[in-house]
Amino acid sequence: MLAEIREQPSALARTLGGSLEAARELRAVVSRKPPCMIVLAARGTSDNAAQLGRYLIEITTGIPVSLAAPSVSTLYGAKLRLDHALVVGISQSGESTDINMFLESAREQGALTVGITNEGASSLAKLAQHNFVLAAGRETSVPATKTYTGQLLTMYLLAHALGGATDLADLERLPEWTQMALDLEPQAAALAADIERAIIAARGLNYSNALEFGLKLMETCYVAAERFSGADLMHGPIALAEEAFPVFLFAPGGPAWPGMEELLESLRGLNARTLVITDRSNPAAAGMARDAIVIPASLAAPPALSGDFLTPIPYIVPAQLFTAHLAAAKGLDPDHPRTLSKVTKTV
Repeated sequence: MLAEIREQPSALARTLGGSLEAARELRAVVSRKPPCMIVLAARGTSDNAAQLGRYLIEITTGIPVSLAAPSVSTLYGAKLRLDHALVVGISQSGESTDINMFLESAREQGALTVGITNEGASSLAKLAQHNFVLAAGRETSVPATKTYTGQLLTMYLLAHALGGATDLADLERLPEWTQMALDLEPQAAALAADIERAIIAARGLNYSNALEFGLKLMETCYVAAERFSGADLMHGPIALAEEAFPVFLFAPGGPAWPGMEELLESLRGLNARTLVITDRSNPAAAGMARDAIVIPASLAAPPALSGDFLTPIPYIVPAQLFTAHLAAAKGLDPDHPRTLSKVTKTV
């Protein structure tokens, strides 16, 4: 797991370079017949990446996005009206049975289909009309790390293909910022004290990371991790928090910060054990938390975009490092979590 976390700058650079043509081809197709809605179908880590896609596409294009409920097709046999939709299947292996069944059904119902996978010869890639194939290299650890950030990067390319205001030149900075986050490994390792339960919160573009960080804590460290939008946390579940309760927060500047600032104030009043992941563009966040991991760069996006637009990929890296080191501190093998396998097939 640690080795694959450390590969991410190069994996991202390869994926970006290798996917530009796919983005251009899809952009040409949808410019002739724009979809009226987007449906993203995924499970697990891939579904967490889809959450970022939902935000990016709706923010930059105005096209409504839905996260698929594959069981509607696979269990109940419903035929959805998708003749004016773009349906995207996301799967690290490309062999998730229900995602492939949903994509096949969507194509039969007239949808334009796209596959996002790390395996170009997979069943998903053969089913989809257009494909983004990650260049992450083989991922052997059961917990997905480099394929998750590759999927996040592909969400930006998908938004660009759909006409979104995503400057591809901005994405070229992400491998460098990811390396800066990797360089914080000693700090992440030092903070990885044993915990049995936790809350993870974020808002907006980093909500996907809250979901993913919580999943990694559950599957590799067996931590009972509750994952929330910062807004939803304030609507009741914050009652879980008490003195010394671990709460992890993704806290970039930009539109999401005022709500996260309010949340941090509440948690400080409860004496919760808060740890924020942020960058130099938002120094207030680090000052309000008990602990902070600060990426040593200003990740603020160009003025035309929201200030947190480019933060999700660098921000997840310290969380991945924390998880891997916590697993080691607990004497666990993060590469082979109990009861899990690399490819999960459900219907």
